[in-house]
Amino acid sequence: MSDLQVKVEQVKALLASAVAEFGAVTFANSLGAEDMVLTDLIAQFQPEIAMFSLDTGRLPQETYDLMQAVRERYAVPLTVYFPESASVETLVAKNGVNGFYDSVEKRKACCFVRKVEPLKRALTGKRAWITGMRRDQAVTRGTLEVSSYDADQGLHKLNPLLDWTNAEVWEYIKQHDVPYNKLHDRFYPSIGCAPCTRNVTPGEDIRSGRWWWESADGKECGLHAGKISKLS
Repeated sequence: MSDLQVKVEQVKALLASAVAEFGAVTFANSLGAEDMVLTDLIAQFQPEIAMFSLDTGRLPQETYDLMQAVRERYAVPLTVYFPESASVETLVAKNGVNGFYDSVEKRKACCFVRKVEPLKRALTGKRAWITGMRRDQAVTRGTLEVSSYDADQGLHKLNPLLDWTNAEVWEYIKQHDVPYNKLHDRFYPSIGCAPCTRNVTPGEDIRSGRWWWESADGKECGLHAGKISKLS
């Protein structure tokens, strides 16, 4: 059995254990390459795990294309959550439609409205949630654990691909013909909102294209990193 096959079996066991232990488990599907590996495994082996995505209202067209591809290929429904329209209107009136470029505080306020608040709704009633985060994605993720209690969200958090390499993610995708965001073919290794994402050059950190105007040691949106300001 190859190293990748061993890791796949470990993920399958972790998913089965999560369902057995927590029952109400949901997968936060950001539609990145890692998340598409998990989408494929969950759909095959643990379809009772719910899946959801957050539509911030500013995603690239390629991400919407992938959402549709997931819907057409997999039997597990992908529930999409949107930000509250009144909160978006208030944010834009206060900071401008692209105010997130002005300061870290304003960018985090935008992330709160478009991501963090919808996530709270998506996790309501769940006992555990799953992400596709990996340790080598960014310096902010080096201390993550495969399984831990998420005090911010008040439920258990699982990162089944935490110790996978980027090469292993893509090996799985190619072996199993898993659909993926076509921006990856244009050197976008990490994809978020369109105005906050750019492609990268060889040798750059794979998360360097996200909020590229900010310092690398604090580039998280608030979904996975402590508290975040509501509106600046």
